[in-house]
Amino acid sequence: MKSHSQQPYLGLDPQRVIQAIETLGLRCDGRVLALNSYENRVFRIGIEDGAPRVAKFYRPARWSDAAILEEHAFTIELMENGVSVVAPDRLHGQTLHHDDDLRFALFALQGGHAPELGRADTLRTLGLSLGRIHALGARSAFEHRPELSIERFGEEPVDTLLDGDWLPPELEANFEILTEAVLDQVEAVFERAEPLAEIRLHGDCHPGNILWRGDQAHFVDLDDCMNGPAIQDLWMLLSGSVDEQSEQLRWLLEGYEVFARFDTRELGLIEALRSLRLLHFNAWIARRWHDPAFPAAFPWFAEPRHWEQVIGQLQEQLALLQEPTLLRV
Repeated sequence: MKSHSQQPYLGLDPQRVIQAIETLGLRCDGRVLALNSYENRVFRIGIEDGAPRVAKFYRPARWSDAAILEEHAFTIELMENGVSVVAPDRLHGQTLHHDDDLRFALFALQGGHAPELGRADTLRTLGLSLGRIHALGARSAFEHRPELSIERFGEEPVDTLLDGDWLPPELEANFEILTEAVLDQVEAVFERAEPLAEIRLHGDCHPGNILWRGDQAHFVDLDDCMNGPAIQDLWMLLSGSVDEQSEQLRWLLEGYEVFARFDTRELGLIEALRSLRLLHFNAWIARRWHDPAFPAAFPWFAEPRHWEQVIGQLQEQLALLQEPTLLRV
């Protein structure tokens, strides 16, 4: 029988979810719908005589209570200063709740769809919101949240993948050589951009964490908020050829710089950050493989073909890291 540490959400069935929510004095109507989430477990909960809520149950041992509360405080600070974010409910004076070994928070249900990133007006609107987020984020630093570092997002993921026998034996040496070369280039890129201003960030600002509704961007899931350079919240909104990305960046910064100054030296970090995300993503799946949700969601992860593709992506990143920086137009 697998232990709770091997299956961190063992026993978190609808009945257990309702039991936890009702410790707060709310009455659930029995409707519990699991929402798409891997790192945490997230449910839509029907509430008697009230609007449905979203309940997020935090992965055990991932963050300290202090780190989660710092995320909550940042989200509330953004909301109170006019940024459309989905902030946790405060019930009985608390945003983080405990029921035995469960830690959870409740949020309003926010509708919307992913933004259309090819539109100039959409990117200007996103830029306005991100400029406001970063202007507020620059006021202070997180004390309990992580820092975007090469060690955390590059070196440690490589060690995880090599030490865990994830790669086919015939690809291990190539992977090790390539990752060493990529991380050397990443380090050189970061050194050229120094000194970097580190601010509080959303941290995982991809289109799936932005809900678009009524010509407005609503930011959700600050679970990965961290200290780091501003470009971390911008580069995932760019795609296509260099010319297309340059145009998208121009539209984004037209809104952004209404509220915050952008340091153009950070443009050189884009491919470095893309490389770190590639390594971190694969190590994240490896570290969570004991959770049954991960083999079900990423069945290709254990196949040799996937690692051949990763080798190809690393080769592409190594070449891109040595090319001229994306120019601001």
